[in-house]
Amino acid sequence: MFVSESLSVNQKGNLDIGGCDAVELAREFGTPLYVMDEVLIRKNCRDLKAEMDAAYDGRGLPLYASKAFCCKEMCRIVADEGLGLDVASGGDLYTAIEAGFPAEKIVFHGNNKTKEELALALRYNAGRVMLDNIFELEQLNAMASAENKTIKAVLRIKPGVEPHTHKAINTGKIDSKFGLAIETGEAMDAVERLENYRNIELMGIHCHIGSQIFETDAFERAARIMIEFAVSLREQTGIVISEVNLGGGFAVRYVPSDSRMDYAEHISRAADAVKAAARRLDFPMPFVYIEPGRSIAAQAGTTLYEIGAIKEIPDVRNFVIVDGGMNDNPRYALYRSPYEAVIANKASLAKDYTATIAGRSCESGDLLQENAPIQTPQSGDILAVTVTGAYNYSMSTNYNRFPRPAVVFVRDGAARIAVRRETYEYLVRNDV
Repeated sequence: MFVSESLSVNQKGNLDIGGCDAVELAREFGTPLYVMDEVLIRKNCRDLKAEMDAAYDGRGLPLYASKAFCCKEMCRIVADEGLGLDVASGGDLYTAIEAGFPAEKIVFHGNNKTKEELALALRYNAGRVMLDNIFELEQLNAMASAENKTIKAVLRIKPGVEPHTHKAINTGKIDSKFGLAIETGEAMDAVERLENYRNIELMGIHCHIGSQIFETDAFERAARIMIEFAVSLREQTGIVISEVNLGGGFAVRYVPSDSRMDYAEHISRAADAVKAAARRLDFPMPFVYIEPGRSIAAQAGTTLYEIGAIKEIPDVRNFVIVDGGMNDNPRYALYRSPYEAVIANKASLAKDYTATIAGRSCESGDLLQENAPIQTPQSGDILAVTVTGAYNYSMSTNYNRFPRPAVVFVRDGAARIAVRRETYEYLVRNDV
């Protein structure tokens, strides 16, 4: 009935999330409210880790991409399931360390890390630092030299693969702010510079071709290109890298019309491409990382709202306005991302009403969906928007000085707060 296996309809006819009545959750914790199903998160972690172990004979590891959804509790769960962690900022890194995540399993990303962020990586002995450009390489080496430390690094490469996805999340082509291009020679130039730097140890290379990608062949092409580039490094510099990071980007189903992606098949086919290229080019099989984020967190999340005003404009459209909006989910405003909605207290009823679901920000573009089928609404109903576990909380803002919602984790019918709801006092804490 629902895209996410977290959801069902209970005996009251209400939406059930991980064994908890969504209406009761809204009543207890307030709205807007992010609800995360811990059981599904753990299952997704375990499945991906098992699939990597099988595909790479124990020489592969998923790194959870924390930019999808990051808080202390999420970091603790990921650590408990044996995954590594991909962090994209000093804030992500600090959160992980505060949560007790093992620093040696952290990979620090970012295309323009500040000196403060690089200093954090050195202080916490991050397992790997992903170097995005020459400027960053030089800066990190100078800082590591000043502290008499050696940092293990990976170079981010643009493999030139353009998958079919939204242009805003297509990151592997030459015209991208991320990484070093192979075609222009800048990737090889970075490696040659590294030969003269004694405080950076090059462990491997990394690529990320984009997000929400359904086509498996794009990942296979990227895998082959990475091995071919590794061979070029060996031939031109004598450096034999031992690690390849193939990035993330696995697509998830947001609405029933989306295709199902078989992650096990994708991982297996990418592994076959890596192994075949390594055999063909007589290159030692590297340790392989991937960086799933959306595929772990997205379907585990549901956002609950209370419906306020309903405006029916004859022969135009019906606006159903909720107490959240683009502040807690900007993805429709940014990408026109599709979502499924259901009135939680009427989940057993047919969807007999078409609505534009609007938020309460002072913006005409503050919409969550248009032409969305839902049950006939009334003010005070609880509206659930599903598959919101990735890039909702992490992209939320305080626009109009709205406090960010709370995050609740549910497991086996019990709910607990993972992130407290922001208050007005919180909003002015840094004002002077």
